[in-house]
Amino acid sequence: MVAAGAWTVDHAVWLDRQVQQRLGALPASIRRLTVRLDGLDQLDAAGAWLLERSARQLRAAGVEVAFRGLSGPRARLVERVGEAAGETLLAPPVRRTWLGRELERLGATTVAMIGEALALLAFLGAIVTTLLGTLVRPWRLRLTSFSAHVVQTGVEALPIVGLLSFLIGMVLAFQGASELTRFGADIFTVNLLAISILREIGVLMTAIIVAGRSGSAFTAQIGTMVVNEEVDALRTLGLDPMEVLVLPRVLALVVALPLLAFFANVMGLLGGGLMIVLVLDIPLTLFLEQLRTAATPMQLFVGLVKAPVFAFVIAMVGCRNGLRVQGDAASVGRLTTQAVVTSIFLVIVIDAAFSILFNVLGI
Repeated sequence: MVAAGAWTVDHAVWLDRQVQQRLGALPASIRRLTVRLDGLDQLDAAGAWLLERSARQLRAAGVEVAFRGLSGPRARLVERVGEAAGETLLAPPVRRTWLGRELERLGATTVAMIGEALALLAFLGAIVTTLLGTLVRPWRLRLTSFSAHVVQTGVEALPIVGLLSFLIGMVLAFQGASELTRFGADIFTVNLLAISILREIGVLMTAIIVAGRSGSAFTAQIGTMVVNEEVDALRTLGLDPMEVLVLPRVLALVVALPLLAFFANVMGLLGGGLMIVLVLDIPLTLFLEQLRTAATPMQLFVGLVKAPVFAFVIAMVGCRNGLRVQGDAASVGRLTTQAVVTSIFLVIVIDAAFSILFNVLGI
């Protein structure tokens, strides 16, 4: 079948009658129909809607319809009308198997993850560029904002970080002691506690807590400013949001997280030490002597060297998601959740990479 001439709103009534007559004259046995559209002289939204309605009628009757011969703006017009009506007009619906649908979903997820990684890399470049510009002109750093964020992300996080680290240290010591005592090696519970807290658990748990607490706060704060058009106002005043909003938060978290990690290490050792002294009946002096042997400066360094990297990643993801808010409250909530999930995922991946690196270096 061929459609030609001017399919516009001026001829819509006449075209509708012609289309219905042609559809009624089709044989009942037909199961596939190809309509050539390269003979169209004019096409507007009314004509595209007539094509779409006819296609829906035929598909409801079990006829597979394909439109051929459109390109450029006309093809896009038909696609948009079809999308608005829930139909795709330029090609018949593709029947996919379960495996095909899952592979398509996997491919779309992979493409989205690659796009997200490239966008994060671009945002990282923007932060580094802004930081280098601030090093050249240090007076442009907003110290008031920087110090306020250090207090919010560091000082105000001390209670929750200290409490959780203390409890985790107690649990780790109790679980380790319950196994090592069976082999008469209960004194090495101190080594287990010191190495695990200093190298991994202290800084990792701190980063996860900060990602849920401060990373989400960064996204919510900046996202709310986007919704209230405050970010647009900054640009109108000639101020760079990267310099005003992002850089102080990134630098503040880079300073605060290592200090929080050190505090978490102390509280974790304190909680574990309390459990060891009370449950294993190990004298305090013996515990301190064994702890001095196990908790070397290198173990502390291995843990704390990760903290600035974790902080940078958490702040970067939080600030970027805040700037991605589209202008409504639902977008703020969705991107805040996404910021927490992405930050924790990246923290764990980077921690695994550090572990492999330290193992290769023999540290």
